[in-house]
Amino acid sequence: MAAAALYLGAALVGGLLAVLLRLPPLVGFLAAGFALGAGGAPELPYLDAIANLGVVLLLFAIGLKLDVRTLLRREIWLTTAVHLALSVAIAVGFLGLLAVIGFGYVAGESWGALALVGFALSFSSTVFVVKVLDDRSDTTSLYGRIAVGVLVMQDVAAVVFLSFASGEPPSPWALLLVLLLPGSWVLHRVWDRVGHGELQALFGVFVAVVLGFGLFELVGIDGDVGALVVGALLASHPQAGELSRSLMTFKDLMLVAFFVQIGLHGTPDAVEVALAALLLLLLPFQVAAYSVVLWMMRLRRRTSFLAGLVLANFSEFGIIVVAVGASAALLDEQWVVITSLAVAFSFGLSAIVNRRGVELASRLSRLLPARDKDRLHPDDRLVDIGDADAVVLGLGRVGAATYARLRDEYGLSVVGVEHDRTRVATLEEEGYEVVRADATDLEFWNRVQRAGRVKVAVLAMPFHKANLIALARLQAAGFTGKVAAVARYDDDVAELQRKGADAVFHLYGSAGFALADHAAEVLMRGRGGTPEQHHPPARPDDGLDVLEPLDRRAEPA
Repeated sequence: MAAAALYLGAALVGGLLAVLLRLPPLVGFLAAGFALGAGGAPELPYLDAIANLGVVLLLFAIGLKLDVRTLLRREIWLTTAVHLALSVAIAVGFLGLLAVIGFGYVAGESWGALALVGFALSFSSTVFVVKVLDDRSDTTSLYGRIAVGVLVMQDVAAVVFLSFASGEPPSPWALLLVLLLPGSWVLHRVWDRVGHGELQALFGVFVAVVLGFGLFELVGIDGDVGALVVGALLASHPQAGELSRSLMTFKDLMLVAFFVQIGLHGTPDAVEVALAALLLLLLPFQVAAYSVVLWMMRLRRRTSFLAGLVLANFSEFGIIVVAVGASAALLDEQWVVITSLAVAFSFGLSAIVNRRGVELASRLSRLLPARDKDRLHPDDRLVDIGDADAVVLGLGRVGAATYARLRDEYGLSVVGVEHDRTRVATLEEEGYEVVRADATDLEFWNRVQRAGRVKVAVLAMPFHKANLIALARLQAAGFTGKVAAVARYDDDVAELQRKGADAVFHLYGSAGFALADHAAEVLMRGRGGTPEQHHPPARPDDGLDVLEPLDRRAEPA
C-alpha cells in the first residue's frame, strides 16, 4: 500500500500543480510519471492493468457513440491513408537530415528503421484526442466525428502492422467473431432487463472487458479494437448515452494510471531527451497535412484546422509499434524510451495548444483559400434558421414537448436543433423542422446565418454542462433574444441564471407542481367542479416568462 500511496500522491500533486499553472491535469499526471521513474519509485504491479482497463473503457465508450457508417466516408478513410503516407515521408526526411549531421542515435540507423519510427509517429493518440473532445463537449461535432473516425482507422492500421510484425496472424477462430452481429441482439435484450443503476455500469464493464477485450485477445486480435467494436454494436441502444456517462468517472480515474505509466519506460539520458524534443518539430507538419487534406475534402478551413490541431500529437500505439520493432531487431532499444518521451511531450504541447484551439484555428484558416459555400461539404454548409421565432436546442422528450407547445399553443415558428441522426429522422417524419447539428459546437453557431428574427432560445439538452456551453456560445455569437433553460438541481438552476439565462425551468420542482395540479384536478372533478373554476394562478417560476415580450400569433383559421 505504501507504493500505491506514493503513486496516488504524486499524481494528485502533479495534477494540482498543472491546474495552478492553468494547464490540463493530464500534463501533471505525465510529469508525475517521469518524476517517479527518475526517482526510482518502486514498481506498482497492477498499474499497467489499471491503465489498460481505463483504455478499454475509453474505447468502449467511443464505440457507444460511433456511427460505423462514417468510417466509409471519404473524409475519413482517404484522409487517414494520405496523412499516413505524408507523415512517414516527412518523418523519414527529418530523421534522415539528423542522421546526415550525425545526431545521436539516428546516425547509425538504416532507412528501414527510420521509416518504422516515422510510421510509429504517424498515429494520433485515441486516449488524448477523445479526452480533449470530451472536455470541449465536441465529440459529436463535425470535426470531432472526423477526428474519431481517423483515430479508428489508424488503430486498425496499427493492429494490422502488429499482427504481421509479431509473425502470429489472428487465429482461424477469429472468423467466428462475426457471430457478434446476431449476438448483439441478445446483448440488447439483456440490457433492457438491467435497469439504470450500478448493475448497468457492471454490465458495461463486463461487455467491454470480457466480450470486447478478452474475446478478441483470445483469437489473436488486439483487445482494444474489440472493446471499440463491441461498443459500436451496442451504440443503437436507447441507453447507450446513459451507460457512457455512468462509466465516465470510473474511466477517468483509470486513465490517470495510463498517463502516469507513460513516464515509467526508463530513465532517459540528455541525448534521448533532446531527440524526443526535436521530434516535436514534426507536429506542425501533422497539422498542415491534416488540414490541407480535409480542406481538399471540401470542409471549411476552420473545421479542417480544428481537426488538424486536435489530432496533432503522437500516440501510445507508437510506443507499442517501436517496442515490437525493437524486439524484432528492426531498430535499437533506445527508440522505446525516445518515443515514450516524444509521446509525453506531445501530450503536454498539444494540451497547451488546444486550450486555445478554437481561436488558433480561426487565425490559421486564413492560410488556406476560401471556398464557395455551394461547393462545401453538405455537413459543413451554412445553416439558415432566419425565419424562426424560436429555436429549441436538444429534442429529447423535454425539448420535443417544448417545441410542440411553442408551435401549437403559442403559434410560433420553431426550429429544433438535434445531433442524433435517428432522432432527427423520426422527428422530421412527425412534422418537426429540425437542423441536425450539435448545439454545443461553436462551428454550428459560426455556420448559422439570418438568425435575426429568433426571439427566444430554449436550452433543453439533458446535460447541464451542454446547456452551459450552448448558453456561452449563444452569447459569443451575439444572440440578443431571450434564453430559457432546463435544469435538474438547485445549484444548476442558480448557475444558469448567474451565467445569463433569462428563465430556468426546474424539472424536478416543476414536476411536483404539475403533479399537484393533476391531483387537484382529479379531486375537483370528484366534487363536481370544473378544472377551470379551481385552476391555480400561473406560477412566476414556470420558466415561460421569457415569452411575454413576443407577439402572440393568431390561431390559423
